[in-house]
Amino acid sequence: MKVVVIGTGTIGAAVADALSSNHEVVRVSRHGPIKGDMEDRSSLEGLFASVKDVDAVAVCAGVAAFKPLAQLTDEDFALGLRSKLMGQVKVVQVASRHLKDGGSITLSGGILAHLPQPGGAAYSLVNAALEGFVVGAAIEMPRGIRLNLVSPPWMSETLKSMGQDPANGIPAAKCARAYVSLIEGRQNGEIVDARKFA
Repeated sequence: MKVVVIGTGTIGAAVADALSSNHEVVRVSRHGPIKGDMEDRSSLEGLFASVKDVDAVAVCAGVAAFKPLAQLTDEDFALGLRSKLMGQVKVVQVASRHLKDGGSITLSGGILAHLPQPGGAAYSLVNAALEGFVVGAAIEMPRGIRLNLVSPPWMSETLKSMGQDPANGIPAAKCARAYVSLIEGRQNGEIVDARKFA
């Protein structure tokens, strides 16, 4: 399969690496050699017009604000809505017109939708919205295209870089297994907890 992986951060790099042994992987980022900006529909149109015969897309990008509720501004909430939520929605809308029949799109949510923690309200909002979107949109995907979502916990690598105990997360390589299972599987409209693959 030819798989487009959007996002080259900790999770995106691990997903691309995990897929590369069995599939052709196209790594996409806002600043890399193959560019795509989830917040810019025309950028996504250009990406999928130039990268042909794509079987699957994995989105491992998008940000939101992480700070106490009392400090969150309208712009903080707008960031998560614009980037992590609507950015991925735009990918689904554009990619679904270009993927091969029977292809798949895998989005990234997060366990803060169900396991909240202080400072995570904006992420909880966006992650829960993404889950609702996937369940609702999966039944409308054309030509047998499947739509699913991985819900990652904290990555061990991220926690370590923040000076926290990496044991409270899972390694990105293990998280990547959840994405691979959805891309290679037959699921549709599924929300998968990446911790089950750790």
